[in-house]
Amino acid sequence: MAAMLRSLLTLTLFTLIFSHISEVSSTTITLHNKCTHPVWPGVQPSAGRPVLARGGFKLPPNKAYTLNLPPLWSGRLWGRHGCSFDASGRGGCATGDCGGSLYCNGIGGTPPATLAEITLGNDQDFYDVSLVDGYNLAISITPFKGSGKCSYAGCVRDLNMMCPVGLQVRSKDNNRVVACKSACSAFNSPRYCCTGSFGTPQACKPTAYSRIFKAACPKAYSYAYDDPTSIATCTRGNYLVTFCPNQH
Repeated sequence: MAAMLRSLLTLTLFTLIFSHISEVSSTTITLHNKCTHPVWPGVQPSAGRPVLARGGFKLPPNKAYTLNLPPLWSGRLWGRHGCSFDASGRGGCATGDCGGSLYCNGIGGTPPATLAEITLGNDQDFYDVSLVDGYNLAISITPFKGSGKCSYAGCVRDLNMMCPVGLQVRSKDNNRVVACKSACSAFNSPRYCCTGSFGTPQACKPTAYSRIFKAACPKAYSYAYDDPTSIATCTRGNYLVTFCPNQH
């Protein structure tokens, strides 16, 4: 009986220690909406990784929401806007929609959508902001409490204001530009999509369209084989993802 009691006490002690270690070392991503309108973040895990926060939720202006990421989690986040959902969570969004549901549940957003991507590693995390699927909202990623370079990544300019006519997505109600397609999505050609004979970094080069994105947002991926410096790294950091970071 005494031996069993000691085993139970030891097990309890180890559980407390390891839960404390897990709590202390878990990575967080805080999503902050600085836009003047609501944003409905979407969260899509990579294959085999868990869905977080049911994959989507509403984030009012000037509000923040923190996600605790499991070890080695990998996935992407984006902002949906112009959304309307009923009490059951069915509806849709003007940009970034995920199957007409408030809860994306692992489904990705419909392009064009600005993506924040992150992969947690044992020794180093990798993260970037990507315009490969086009642009709908300005996004930045700022790491904190980490070690290493831990540089900032993002696209903080409003690309909708400078979007070429052939890439523009306009709202149905007021004809305003609400998103900017990637050239791949707009023209579906191997040259712009980096597919087929253009499916290598050597063959797929910047285009006039990707150069517009890169000039406006040098800290973001502008096409599939963009400069590797578009990827940022940090060790054991926490991350702040901000929508409309230049809004006050």
